[in-house]
Amino acid sequence: MAPIERAPALALATSLVLAACGGDPVGVPSVGTLERDRIELVAESDDPIAEIAVREGDSVEAGQLVLRLDPARVDAQVARAAAARDQAAARVAEATRGPRPERIVEARAALAGARSAAQTAQRELERVEALAEVDVASRSRLDVLRASADEARARKDQARATLDAMLEGTTVEELDQAHSGLAAAEATLLEGQVRRSRLDLLSPAPGRVDALPYEPGERPRPGSVVAVLLAEQAPYARIHVPESVRVHVAPGTVAQIRVEGLDRVYAGRLRQISHEAAFTPYYALTRYDRGRLVYLAEVELTEPAARELPSGVPVEVVFDSGAGNAD
Repeated sequence: MAPIERAPALALATSLVLAACGGDPVGVPSVGTLERDRIELVAESDDPIAEIAVREGDSVEAGQLVLRLDPARVDAQVARAAAARDQAAARVAEATRGPRPERIVEARAALAGARSAAQTAQRELERVEALAEVDVASRSRLDVLRASADEARARKDQARATLDAMLEGTTVEELDQAHSGLAAAEATLLEGQVRRSRLDLLSPAPGRVDALPYEPGERPRPGSVVAVLLAEQAPYARIHVPESVRVHVAPGTVAQIRVEGLDRVYAGRLRQISHEAAFTPYYALTRYDRGRLVYLAEVELTEPAARELPSGVPVEVVFDSGAGNAD
């Protein structure tokens, strides 16, 4: 029952405020604070902090080093990946040009030696077989020589196959496998180089260092914010637009911004406004806020002089009725 009983009083108060503003709900001020876009630099690994190149309050340019994580571990991984890439590249080069002439000479010599050993083993086997027929050689001796002869023939066949493979050159399948191995090694190396580059945390845009929550030597967890920058541009007003004003404004609506502590008024323009209402925050309550619903909005300050304004100070924003309003 309490909300129902308060409804007439709220309606009456709203009417009085609108009357004080000339009956124009757009004249009701929206309150908030000046803000700047925050840039958070995040650690992607748990390597310790090796260097902090700036201090809080320093101005930084785009691409300037802010903080560096210790690269020792990643450098070792990159070196290992580079060595593997070089080995894979050498295999591709060898597969492309084929075996060197000296290796073919070695293979021919190995085949000749294996052929000679096989012939010697076969002659010895035949000699002992003849002796075994007249019971001069033992049966066990004959079995040993047969095994030796078989082994010598196998080595000869293997040497022949090795030489034939060298003479025929690399097959298409072998060359494809070598290229695939090289591509995999290069991808691993590139991944390591990317991880290495991300150990140097650079400012993505001009700004000012707002916070450095860690000290050199500390080991932040992956995903931790290790530096906060404020973009070096004119601030914007983050305000809460009363429900009575919401229907009269849209992105592009011209606004006047009054900063607490300053006499002058700054020009601005509404750049975005929420489509969902929320309850009025306690710090946004003023004598004009009679409705409980507000809409979070951002108003950009369009004057160059606004670049010097500090962040966090309270502001009041009044929208111009009919000036630059979207349909």
